[in-house]
Amino acid sequence: MSLSISNDSLLPGRNYIDGAWVDAADGTTFPVSDPATDAVFTQVPNSGAEDAKRAVDAAQKAFASWRKVPAKQRAAIIKRWNDLIVAHTEDLGKLISREQGKPLAEGKGEVLYAASYVEWFAEEATRTNGEIIPAPVPGRRMYALREPVGVIAAVTPWNFPAAMIARKIAPALAAGCTVVCKPAEDTPLTSLALVKLAEQAGVPAGVLNIVTASRENTPAVVDVWLDDARVRKITFTGSTPVGKHLARRSADTLKKLSLELGGNAPFIVFDDADLDAAVEGLMISKFRNGGQTCVCPNRVYVQAGVHDAFVEKLAARVGALVVGPATSASSQIGPMINARAVEKIERHVRNAVENGAKVVVGGTRVQSEQCTSANYFAPTVLIHATPSMDCSCEETFGPVVPVTRFETEADVIAQANATPFGLAAYFYSTDVRRIWRLADALESGIVGVNEGALAAEAAPFGGVKDSGYGREGSTHGLEEYMHIKYVCQGQLD
Repeated sequence: MSLSISNDSLLPGRNYIDGAWVDAADGTTFPVSDPATDAVFTQVPNSGAEDAKRAVDAAQKAFASWRKVPAKQRAAIIKRWNDLIVAHTEDLGKLISREQGKPLAEGKGEVLYAASYVEWFAEEATRTNGEIIPAPVPGRRMYALREPVGVIAAVTPWNFPAAMIARKIAPALAAGCTVVCKPAEDTPLTSLALVKLAEQAGVPAGVLNIVTASRENTPAVVDVWLDDARVRKITFTGSTPVGKHLARRSADTLKKLSLELGGNAPFIVFDDADLDAAVEGLMISKFRNGGQTCVCPNRVYVQAGVHDAFVEKLAARVGALVVGPATSASSQIGPMINARAVEKIERHVRNAVENGAKVVVGGTRVQSEQCTSANYFAPTVLIHATPSMDCSCEETFGPVVPVTRFETEADVIAQANATPFGLAAYFYSTDVRRIWRLADALESGIVGVNEGALAAEAAPFGGVKDSGYGREGSTHGLEEYMHIKYVCQGQLD
C-alpha cells in the first residue's frame, strides 16, 4: 500500500508568513524522516529568530482587521476550512501515517477528529455573547463584552499533528485572534498541509502564520514569541518541564497560557466490572497511536478477585495485535516516533523486570521483513507492577501495560492519586454508588467511567496539577482565547 498523496499542493515545503510561502531567512532546512524506515523523504525550513519575528509582525498587523470581521464571516471561512479538510481525508491521512508512523486507518481517523474541532469552533464563533448586568443605580447601563486576546503562539506536538493544531488554531480564529505556530520537528508536513487548506478557505494574509524548526532551533523561535509583548497567549501541548519553562518565561509579559502537559493516567478495574468491556476499553484507550497519547492509561489497577481473569483476557488481545508499518493494511501498531522513544520504553520494561515485574506478553523490540527500522516495540503486558517502578512514575508513551493488583477501593484511590499528574483517569464498575465516589475522588481533569474513548470536540479537554491548566474543545476552549471587557455607561437619565 502506497502512502503517496494525490494532491502535491498539500506539500508546500515552506513557511507561511503574511500570506506567502517562504524559505527560512537564512535558507537552511532540516530533514523529515519516516519512522517506519528511518529514511529521509523531504526537507523543510529550519527557521530561526528572524522568521519568528516576521511571523509576529504579520500576525499583529492582521489582528487589527481580523478582529473586526463579523463573527458570521469568520465562521464561514472556518467552515470552508473544515470542508476542505474532510475532502482531503485520504491524502492527509497518508501524510500523517508517513511522517508520524500510525496505521493508515488511524491517520484518516485523526483527520476527521481534527475536522470535528474545526467545525465545532466555526459554529461557536457566532456565540461569543456578552452580558447585560443589572445596574445598582438609576441612569446607568453595565455590560460585559468578550473580545479576542490578540496574537496567539501555538506550539504543537508530534503524536497528533492534525488534531492538535486544529484544536488550537480553530478556536483562535473563531475568537478573532491571529496565530503564529510552530509544529513539532518530527511531524511538520501535516501542519503545513492544514495551513495550506486554510489559505484556500480564505483565511486572510497574516491571520495564520507557521514556521518550522529543528529541535536545535526551536528554543530560538519560541523565545522570540515569549519575549514579545505583542504575543498575548501561548498554547502548548507537550511535556511538563517545557510547560513550566513556558509559564516562567511568560511571566515578564503576563501572557495568557493554555498548557496541556504530561499524564500518568490510572485505569482501575473493580471486582464488579464487566471484564470484557473493561478489556475492550483498555485496548481502545491504551493502544491508540501505539500508546503515544497523553491520556492513555499508564498504570492499570485490577482488584484481586478478577486480577487473573482480567490479565488472561487482556494478554490474549494484546498478543494478537499486528505490529507493522502503515504501508501494510493489517498493521494495528506502527513504529514509535523515533529511537529516543523506543529507548525509554525499553528502559521502563527493563527497570520493571529488575524490580520484580513479570512480562506476560511482548517486552522486546520487533524486527522483521516489514519492520525494518529499530523503532518498533511489541505490545507488552507486565504484572506485579509497583509504585516505585519507572513505568509507574513516568509517562511511558508506548504500548506497555503495567498491571498492579489491589485489594480495596480506598487503597486504589490513594495509589491512583499518588502522582504529580492529573490529566485523565479511567475506571470500570457497575456499582452506581462507587461510580459517584470515584468520579469525585480521582484527581484528574478528565474521568472515563466504563468508557475508554474520552475526547470529543464538545467536551473540555485538559488537566490539573502538573498536567497543566486551561481547556481545549467545548465552549470553555473558545473562552481561553478571549478576555472580558466591562463597560459602564452613566448619565443616561
